[in-house]
Amino acid sequence: MTNEPTYRTSSYSGSQGNCVEVADLPSEHLVRDTQNRSAGHLAFVGTEWAAFLTVARDQQQ
Repeated sequence: MTNEPTYRTSSYSGSQGNCVEVADLPSEHLVRDTQNRSAGHLAFVGTEWAAFLTVARDQQQ
């Protein structure tokens, strides 16, 4: 039995169905498309994830 990551809907997802889900693991952060979960996920290490969040926050302003 494998342990599946626990995903949450990203706070950066829009309200029009353009959602992504995020799983925060000790060594990486996983991102997947809510509407196409079977397509897999993207994995980011901590520094990459921090850079991504910086850009996402800047785009909201």
